[in-house]
Amino acid sequence: MGGLAPAFQVGSVTVAKVEEQLLRGIPPSFLYPGLTPEEFAITQQALAASDLEPSRDALVLSVHTWVVRTPRHLILIDTASGNDKERPTNPLFHRQSLPYLERLKEAGVDPEAVDFVFNTHLHVDHSGWNTRLLNGKWVPTFPNARYVFPKAERDYYSSPASHNEANLPSLGVYEDSVLPVIEAGLADYIGPEGGKYLDIFEFIPTPGHSIGHMSIALESGGETAIFAGDLMHTALQVARPDMNTVYCEFADEAQRSRRSLLSRAAETRALYLATHFPGSSAGFVTSGADGFTWRYAQGASS
Repeated sequence: MGGLAPAFQVGSVTVAKVEEQLLRGIPPSFLYPGLTPEEFAITQQALAASDLEPSRDALVLSVHTWVVRTPRHLILIDTASGNDKERPTNPLFHRQSLPYLERLKEAGVDPEAVDFVFNTHLHVDHSGWNTRLLNGKWVPTFPNARYVFPKAERDYYSSPASHNEANLPSLGVYEDSVLPVIEAGLADYIGPEGGKYLDIFEFIPTPGHSIGHMSIALESGGETAIFAGDLMHTALQVARPDMNTVYCEFADEAQRSRRSLLSRAAETRALYLATHFPGSSAGFVTSGADGFTWRYAQGASS
């Protein structure tokens, strides 16, 4: 990551991205099994240069954390994939050694100063830095924070029901990235109905990609933003909300949640803060007779 990422102002709240890594050369047919080459040839024309490899035949994804500074709190939303994690069935994230903590410090984030960690869901690339390996033991990376988990995610991924080949994004994550936080007494839970949190946040149920997936709305000073987690992986899904990724565990629910939140983002003119869109990873959704469209926002220099 060259330099600090752009920052966005939402009322009195500042939001900035800390990138863990870029995933490059992702075949569209892998990420979107239902997408034909002919359909991709049409939809890719609306994608930005940052969304694609220079050949425009493969996708680029970002894995990152949103750093949120309110007048009262320092909050991290999703914690990327983590170092030293055993992920043999998911080689992209297996035994990594990435300078994520150094990048947090470059962005002015001291792990001990973090007040809250919000997890939209508990897949491998959203909760890995909840913990770090210290003297052979997994310990909370942010020791003074309250970690906020969707309760349905905790219940499901701690149960045998989630441990099967269809759910590779979850394998091992609960044991090394969630349970140590719970055992340290740092976990709080959001019920499946969602709701308000810390006055200016709202957890919005958007199940489908995972069983208890939550998006998070922020309202401050008459302005709105939405941290959408994995509701969409690329801007392609703005135009094609029917298109699920290979990682969406509950297909019909994922489509319903995507359409619902896209409508909400367009109606409220919210700043949409994605987890896997590259570039600024932020933008605006508009709705018209031909469906939804996407425009990246550039933010201000940090």
